[in-house]
Amino acid sequence: MDLEPELYISMVPEGGGMEKSFTFSDTKKSRYEQIYEFMRDEIISGRYGPGDKVPSKRSLAEALQCSLNTVQNAYAQLTDEGYLYSRQKSGFYVAALEGLDPSMPQIAERRESDRKEERFRFDFSYQGIDREAFPVTLWKRLSREVMNDEKREFLDVRDAKGDEELRSAIASYLRLSRSVQCTSSRILISSGTEYLLGMLIQLLDENTVYAIENPGYEKLSQLFTSNRVSFRSVDVDSQGLSSEGLEASGADVVCITPSHQFPTGTIMPVGRRLRLLSWAQQKKGRYIIEDDYDSEFRYAGKPIPSLQGLDQSGSVIYLGSFSKSLFPSLRISYLVLPEPLMEVYDRDLSFYMCPVPLLQQRTLARFLSAGHFSRHLNRMRNIYKEKREVLVRSLLSAFPSLEIEGAAAGGHIVIRVHNGMGENELERRAEEAGIRVYGLSRFYSRQPEPSEAPPILLGYASLSLQEIDEAVTLLRDLW
Repeated sequence: MDLEPELYISMVPEGGGMEKSFTFSDTKKSRYEQIYEFMRDEIISGRYGPGDKVPSKRSLAEALQCSLNTVQNAYAQLTDEGYLYSRQKSGFYVAALEGLDPSMPQIAERRESDRKEERFRFDFSYQGIDREAFPVTLWKRLSREVMNDEKREFLDVRDAKGDEELRSAIASYLRLSRSVQCTSSRILISSGTEYLLGMLIQLLDENTVYAIENPGYEKLSQLFTSNRVSFRSVDVDSQGLSSEGLEASGADVVCITPSHQFPTGTIMPVGRRLRLLSWAQQKKGRYIIEDDYDSEFRYAGKPIPSLQGLDQSGSVIYLGSFSKSLFPSLRISYLVLPEPLMEVYDRDLSFYMCPVPLLQQRTLARFLSAGHFSRHLNRMRNIYKEKREVLVRSLLSAFPSLEIEGAAAGGHIVIRVHNGMGENELERRAEEAGIRVYGLSRFYSRQPEPSEAPPILLGYASLSLQEIDEAVTLLRDLW
């Protein structure tokens, strides 16, 4: 990942308007393309209006520390496509685009999204990582080694299941660290868990009824709805997904996060796991999809072994990703399929080619095989453990009656503040001060009864220790 220094410029029309920063960051595209795409999107979104004058080519080149030709190429493309027009000895201006209504939903949503991002000083995101801790230099070196390989294999389209070198490295890691029973031949690599779940829907019977955790991963219900498949919501209790609820649901396949349930943080005990396995074995065609979300980050005791490692009947489909353990934009996820399902894949779906570039796959394979991944995880556990401790300590000091739910694991906690406020008010007060928190209602596919102290999710991975302290100090005054 060849990251360049970030260069910023305030992109404001000369007639005024909302400030927006631009940065060179996408190394897969030329600089002129990045400028072109940014300004095109600003015009389409309505941030630049018809007749607005854009920065001169020379001033923009100086601000971005790039060549004048780079800016000229971007402006020429924008002019050719009709987004800009020039006035002799005056500069470039935004053209009026017929049919472009600033009140169109997608434009209005974009503006609202921009405003939200700009007003949040502290975001307790559950999707973030500590970007400063990622070993960029090491990753760049490994990537160069792959590119310098004389065979130039990274330019080819290889195995549809994913690169054998990476699948072997993942299999070794899973056997040692997660007690997963697998070989490389049973691993399928793709770009993102949503893509893999969509493929699973095609692998399983079209009349399959799925069960999802309530609360749970919010995209699951959207995924099943968009694929026109039936699903049932099953409540989560203090031990994870309810066995009684699953048995009563009529589902054939259940999706669970047993090692660190999202979003509650519950760890499923072995008794509940064995009962789930028993449920799967009672009827042909039943499967458990184990999403091993956040399993690498546990701060007290050893990591919890996978449910798949307990399975003796081939009933568990294991799903993993490197989004939280490395970085989200890597977009490498994988499935460990039971042998019968892999046979179905080989027969019916092997025409799907792995969408992850071979360069990324080989780089990750070397990162895993050389032990860098294990060392990186150890370092991140220490970093996230300290952040969690600072957050918990600060919260307990600020709110003596605070409840903290979930295990000491992952990158977020769930809290309950007994101050008489509802979820909407807690979120609104925080938002007014530039703090983003997450009420758990967004993760329910079927809403529970209102609680006297509604649960609030606070992610801490992307915040610094100082930011955590500052944000909690503000929340104390707000809540």
